[in-house]
Amino acid sequence: MGNYVEDYDYGYDHHLTVKKWEPVLVTPAEETKKGIYFLSNVDEDETLVRTIYCYQHKKTNDDHGPSEVIKNALSKVLVHYYPLAGRLVTTADEGRLAVDCTGEGVLFVEAEANCTLGSVDFSRPDAETRGKLVYEIPGVKSIFEIPPLMIQVTKFKCGGFVLGVSFNHLTADGQAAMEFINSWAETARGLPLSVQPYLDRTLLKARNPLKIEYHHAEYDVLEDKSTPRNNKEETIYDYIYINEQMIQKLKRQIAAEIHGPSPPGPAVRLCSSYVALSAFAWRARAKALKMAADQETRILLVVNTRDKFNPPLPKGYFGNAVKFISAVTLAGDMVDKPLSYAVGKVQEAIRSVTDSQLRSGIDYYEVHKTKRPMGCTMISTAWSRLAFGSTDFGWGEPIMTGPVELPVDEVIIFLAHPKEKGSLNAYAGLPTSAMRTFQKLWGEIV
Repeated sequence: MGNYVEDYDYGYDHHLTVKKWEPVLVTPAEETKKGIYFLSNVDEDETLVRTIYCYQHKKTNDDHGPSEVIKNALSKVLVHYYPLAGRLVTTADEGRLAVDCTGEGVLFVEAEANCTLGSVDFSRPDAETRGKLVYEIPGVKSIFEIPPLMIQVTKFKCGGFVLGVSFNHLTADGQAAMEFINSWAETARGLPLSVQPYLDRTLLKARNPLKIEYHHAEYDVLEDKSTPRNNKEETIYDYIYINEQMIQKLKRQIAAEIHGPSPPGPAVRLCSSYVALSAFAWRARAKALKMAADQETRILLVVNTRDKFNPPLPKGYFGNAVKFISAVTLAGDMVDKPLSYAVGKVQEAIRSVTDSQLRSGIDYYEVHKTKRPMGCTMISTAWSRLAFGSTDFGWGEPIMTGPVELPVDEVIIFLAHPKEKGSLNAYAGLPTSAMRTFQKLWGEIV
């Protein structure tokens, strides 16, 4: 496997140690297209999205270990997803981000842990534990020094293993990333790809001439009027458990506020679970942070726009096709008014998503090239919709999957509960005192 280069001591009672060997490059199994690969203005997020997939030991019909199987399948699937084997560059003519399809390959690392999977606390995202199971190049100062995709396979004493994936968000959104990983898993099991990737991102190229027709509030700077918090207060990260009964109770509450009380039973479908949960989280966060009444507060909703374009994007579109949709209101209005008020704001924002609005946003970014300001903002994203559980490389479905950490503190991620169908875990980060209030408000739904 090469030379041993790292030894991490996590400091837990079981003294977990992970040994990582020298990384290797996995190249496409066949010759692939070379040259500059266009990234659209929707491919603007440079965040490294790190996730893990945990698999129990399972006897297979051959003697090949997980590293060899996964590495061989990666080489084959890269023939279809060849931009992932390239390197990020800026183009000489326009100075825009792109991928140079060099075929250099994906960084692949084998590792070993000195304990069993069951002795590690994987109950919540935590960079101090989960982070050690995803490879990170030491000392990098630029995204151009990091391959678009990096893989680590860590074997445990029980025979189980963890697949750690580091994806640059420039290359794919959640749906595209999961379609790639599921294609990779299908390849490992000797199956044809159920979804062929569509790689042409010029479908989302800015128009000529540019046509900015809408106000894109997600780029507005909101003045912070709230009382400054104690900077010494630690930000903590925790789960909120949300079962199906809590979701139905929220929906019934919203329905009652709009139409009056309804008899027990399934909630009137006035809004989706994502809308109800996002609105509640937005309102609860404003309360927990004790925002000033005249403070503008914003929610950014992560909306999959594949079917919002005219015509819709092709099946298997590989790239970013999510849009941050903005709703803004005064914290005092949201806190004092019924939950249905926040729901209405969220629904209004989602209804605004049309082909012309999306094209206007692409053209806006072409002109301004600005990042979304995070002040007074909460981002809501539903990873529960992604097919994490179907990534079977031949060892069955993963027993646990999820992110290594929150990409930014303003995000709340809704994740499918690993055991209870219909239940969710919401993962969020807040200052300690605010987190206690935030959790208490969720607890009052029961």
